Amino acid sequence: MLFNLFKLLRTRQWLKNLMLFFPPFLGGTLISHINVLQMLIPFSAFCLVSSATYIINDVFDRDNDRHHQNKCTRPIASRKISVVTALLFAAVLLICSVLLAWNIPGTFLVFMMAYVAVSIAYSAKLKDIVLVDIFCISAGFLLRLQAGGAAFNVAISEWLFLTVFLLSVFLSTGKRFAEKQHLGDVAHHHRKALVAYPKGFLEGAMYMTGGSVLVTYTMYVISRHSSVLLYSVPLCCFGLLRYILRVQSGKGGDPTESLIRDVPLLIVGVVWVCLVGWGIYGR
Repeated sequence: MLFNLFKLLRTRQWLKNLMLFFPPFLGGTLISHINVLQMLIPFSAFCLVSSATYIINDVFDRDNDRHHQNKCTRPIASRKISVVTALLFAAVLLICSVLLAWNIPGTFLVFMMAYVAVSIAYSAKLKDIVLVDIFCISAGFLLRLQAGGAAFNVAISEWLFLTVFLLSVFLSTGKRFAEKQHLGDVAHHHRKALVAYPKGFLEGAMYMTGGSVLVTYTMYVISRHSSVLLYSVPLCCFGLLRYILRVQSGKGGDPTESLIRDVPLLIVGVVWVCLVGWGIYGR
């Protein structure tokens, strides 16, 4: 029972919540003005609330997941955890996340609850609507970014907002394209929106948004007036192309799994963090 409850948390997906640290990291305040506890509380709150939404999504998707080659082993889909137990667990996680976020200054709690609302609406209905499903996933990343800015009192620049928005759409279309490739004729059993996307649309959208990400990120770097940060643009380009190569090769498009399992992508990510950190904090 405990092991299956732990599986419901999807702890690997907590990597997405590192987006909370983008504003202070890129704003140059991550080290100088923020202590460890101040960093861990928002991160922990968002990890708990995101796990709660994953559980709710699994409840809604339990019948579709049983038709999926990999997702059929999930605790709810495989009936190892009952729906009632799962929902009670999700409620406990939500309450704990709200208690953690209650004393965080600013509008962090507002952004976190907006994330919950979007996630539940996505799980209940919006995931079946073409394009809306992709923009809902994108909204999740943007709300994490805004929550990080609110928690650490850092303003989000226009170029950073656009970069994260386009990057999230890029990753979402890549994930959908990979799912459609993998599921083939049984795609309609798993996700209704997949069969509504015409052939070539998701692939084209992935290319379009990938190119747009490179442009907006380059503009963000130029706006920072740092020669060191400029060298991170080729790393960004490599990362985007590597993700596209992974998707086109049929290795899956899940952003978290791609980062963990694809060694070149992971190395580029680590080098990007080190280079940007040097450019911002090494002066």
